[in-house]
Amino acid sequence: MLANGITLEVKKEGAADYVMLNDLQEVPDLGVEPEKVDNTRLKDKMKHSELGIGDPGDLAYKFAYENSSANSDYRVLREICDSGKVASYRETFPDGTKFEYDAYGNIKIGGGGVNAAIAFTLTLALQSDIKVTDPVAE
Repeated sequence: MLANGITLEVKKEGAADYVMLNDLQEVPDLGVEPEKVDNTRLKDKMKHSELGIGDPGDLAYKFAYENSSANSDYRVLREICDSGKVASYRETFPDGTKFEYDAYGNIKIGGGGVNAAIAFTLTLALQSDIKVTDPVAE
């Protein structure tokens, strides 16, 4: 499956519906890498470890910069990030798999150069587990 067709939606705190973000260019890895915790005892002949809590890392989404209207992705996301409030996000794969979570966000506009498109990055700090909903089989 290609990444083409992945969508990202956002819902402000207190809003009833998600808003589709149309300028999405890149999505991050989703998931958790649990920390390996050493649990070796003095009697052991080799190391033993357990998996501890996970770190999802930063979720960084890249968008094409466009700021011509109040409904542009840049303005919608900047307003949410500037509020300092948690928002809900839903990423959907082309096969219908959904990933939903709550997060604080921050926006950073990328630099530019000759013949280069300007983009911005939305970096999210998770505040909930990632809920995965599998697609319905047809």
